[in-house]
Amino acid sequence: MHTQLSMFKQIAAPSKKPRGTVIYEPKGRAREYASLACNLYTGCDHGCTYCFAPNALRKTRTDFDNPKVRADFLHKLSRDCQQYQGITKRILLCFTCDPYQHLDVIHQVTREAITMLHHHDLHVEILTKGGSRALRDLDLFTSKDTFATTLTTLTDAKSLHWEPNAATPQDRIDTIHQFHAVGIPTWVSLEPVLYANVSLDIIRQTSEFVDVFKVGTLNYHKHAQTIDWPRFARDSIQLLTSIGYRRNTDPDILQSGDFYVKRDLARFL
Repeated sequence: MHTQLSMFKQIAAPSKKPRGTVIYEPKGRAREYASLACNLYTGCDHGCTYCFAPNALRKTRTDFDNPKVRADFLHKLSRDCQQYQGITKRILLCFTCDPYQHLDVIHQVTREAITMLHHHDLHVEILTKGGSRALRDLDLFTSKDTFATTLTTLTDAKSLHWEPNAATPQDRIDTIHQFHAVGIPTWVSLEPVLYANVSLDIIRQTSEFVDVFKVGTLNYHKHAQTIDWPRFARDSIQLLTSIGYRRNTDPDILQSGDFYVKRDLARFL
């Protein structure tokens, strides 16, 4: 299960607080996943039916599902990198889009962004449903970065229903396994939870190559009413503890072998 990690812990001590144009400090629920983030594209072509990002960005679903490269993005990122240089917090790519969506196969902004961040001694944290599309950039990653994937289902049929253009569950699992095999710290986002029993099975099937699990709920969707959240909260904690993971309540100092229960789920305990 665990690699030689204390590198999930993130400590930053710049002389003064930087202010970025495209690198920013997440708020609310997102802050539980990362203290710094950057969105490379406007919109996402994975078409996940539960996605709340269009509403958060005040975009129509049609507009959001037809993503574009952010205007003058790499120039703005270069300036931000100079502001943030020296910070050891990882920068998460991405919250309101996917760094390895289909559009990135064409533009490869993610590869350029990782290269630029590394050039300024900054580290990345990838969160994607793009599966093997991420393997193109495996050569860029170091043990100071992390690679994560969101897993919601284990069957192609369910995935096509909820996430029609994302990589299949097995493709995502195989990809995170490959990152782990070469010493890159890994984590899985169990959010959104679509089927409680499936999320538990995901833990069982991936624990040998996932360093950290982050467990949440399903927000802003009526399907959430079908899930027994108190039971899922108890069952997920019991399962993770039984196979050797430790609960850590501070998302900023997660280490290999930890799991984090997001506040939306923890309130059911």
